[in-house]
Amino acid sequence: MGDKVRKRMVITGRVQGVFFRASTRDTARRHGVTGWVENRPDGAVEAVLEGDEEDVDAVLSWVKNGGPPSARVENVRVSEEPYKGGFSGFDVRYS
Repeated sequence: MGDKVRKRMVITGRVQGVFFRASTRDTARRHGVTGWVENRPDGAVEAVLEGDEEDVDAVLSWVKNGGPPSARVENVRVSEEPYKGGFSGFDVRYS
């Protein structure tokens, strides 16, 4: 088992209306990553990922490589945060 990490990412490009949140949720769950993903009012998608570092990095890699087929990822800003372990699953948030 690897180190536990928490990373926040903000993804810009054509990332709303292309099943980005649902695809991110499914990818995170496949890797055993917990957290959430939501659309932002500025057109970006934001997500918080927690789990083993290699699993979180696998989800980040999927996002950086374009995410779902109909998306067009232009930029992924990633910041590390202190691991909290407060999520029981991975959810799509609706603002």
